[in-house]
Amino acid sequence: MRVTVLLGGASDERDVSLATGAEMAVALREAGHDVCAFDTVRGRVLATEEEDTIRERGVEPDPPSGPWRDLIASGEIATLTGHPEAGRADVYALALHGGAGEDGTIQGVLDSAGLAYTGSDRIGCLLAMDKDVSKRLMRDAGVDTPRWALDVFDPERLIEEIGLPLVVKAANGGSSLRLERARDRAELSAVLDAARGFDDHVVAEAWVSGREFTVGIVGEEALPVGEIVPEHEFFDYACKYQPGLAQEIFPAVVEEEAAREMRQTALRVHRILRLRDYSRVDFMMDEGGRIWCLEANNLPGMTAVSLLPGAARAAGVTFPALCDRLVRLAAERRNPLSPSGV
Repeated sequence: MRVTVLLGGASDERDVSLATGAEMAVALREAGHDVCAFDTVRGRVLATEEEDTIRERGVEPDPPSGPWRDLIASGEIATLTGHPEAGRADVYALALHGGAGEDGTIQGVLDSAGLAYTGSDRIGCLLAMDKDVSKRLMRDAGVDTPRWALDVFDPERLIEEIGLPLVVKAANGGSSLRLERARDRAELSAVLDAARGFDDHVVAEAWVSGREFTVGIVGEEALPVGEIVPEHEFFDYACKYQPGLAQEIFPAVVEEEAAREMRQTALRVHRILRLRDYSRVDFMMDEGGRIWCLEANNLPGMTAVSLLPGAARAAGVTFPALCDRLVRLAAERRNPLSPSGV
């Protein structure tokens, strides 16, 4: 198939998106597809740039600095119409983390044009990206999720309603960006002052101490549970994307009953949030053994150190086979009679 990988974009997760897209492009070529990589900010990405610049560099320790608009070349977003090869794909493989690439905007555009693309549609992306909305849906469905409050900047009220420690984060953020932990009132006041500057709603959420786990979903199958053991206080941006800063154990060493509960809950959350094709659902197990669902990722990372590929490997699925499966799932929606692939 002709596949255009959409990557880069103008969010603060641009570096992660470039890394995901470059890895996916190489893997899809290995799977036999005719692949073009396209940065929605700068345009066509040559195969030599994928290898020599993006893959070798990987993800920088810190996200791109400055306003996202500074990333736009010549003041204009690149368009597919100016690149015939990129614009004639059978399937668009989405690797656009954060912003318009993950919140349903690009999905709506592709739907309106009748184009096939990987992953969740506009509704699923909207529901999963908004942490307040997704937690409400999980809570109403009986899924345990930590207590939270939306747009509350009164420290005393948060301490009374949620307790300490807690985390403050952007309601529509990813990759642990704009996420801070507050252990006492002084820290909470400082964190809340900083959060007032977010161009977004703000969620304050109870901190759960314990072990962190993740479950990937591909198709309608829950992959093996993985455990995350970060070197830092929590699984922050650096731990997620810098080699050696986190242990990612697949399959997790955990009691079978707990693993089964997490896999079943992950599949429930995937369906509750109307996600499609693939996702990743994150959990904490507290010191008493209770399992809490933190969030669902509708467009999880696919870099060399990302969690979903690690879960797939534990299930015996190579990275090229995983990427091939995702584009074939997308193609089947356009042509239900096409082969299912892996």
